Amino acid sequence: MDPGTLRTALKDSPGDGWLTAGVERVGDDPPSITRLFAAAGRHCGRAALPHVPGWTGDQAARALLLLALPAADLRRYIGDLYRHGDAGEKLAVLKALPLLPIGADAAPLLHDAVRTNDTRLVAAALGPYARHLDQAAWRQAVLKCVFMGIPLSVVHGLTERADDELAAMTAALRDEREAAGRRLPPDALPLLRQST
Repeated sequence: MDPGTLRTALKDSPGDGWLTAGVERVGDDPPSITRLFAAAGRHCGRAALPHVPGWTGDQAARALLLLALPAADLRRYIGDLYRHGDAGEKLAVLKALPLLPIGADAAPLLHDAVRTNDTRLVAAALGPYARHLDQAAWRQAVLKCVFMGIPLSVVHGLTERADDELAAMTAALRDEREAAGRRLPPDALPLLRQST
């Protein structure tokens, strides 16, 4: 996903003028992002964007507000907005991470998201920015997806990163479930055969 696509998707929407003014304001007055970030849903809506799969109006608007922050303020506000935000705001931060010039600095937010029981946050934590998770943390996150029934199609780079250790962990979960009379989700079965 690129910022231009998100901006185009919101062009001519009811919140277009509000977003344009908000992006300009954030660039001039970084603290204003706190209020604008929270208001994005009211102005840009929460409906799915028709030509941007997986994104809603408020998520796209919030990503564009984050992108408008001066580089020197970006890291601070990402953490603050995530920590103090509601689930929708946290989700928007996670989805925006791959678009932001922050390197691996926001990886702790992924760890926090994976510790939650919110399937949306866990799934978003395993998007493209998950390349900044070390292999052990990434394996645990993938296994949590299996445990919670989150489709593994959300895991960016699954085929490339899956290894023998993940296969062994998945096999242990399978054995545990079978002992309880339950089965692994079908999309987890290929992990049993995956190796480096």
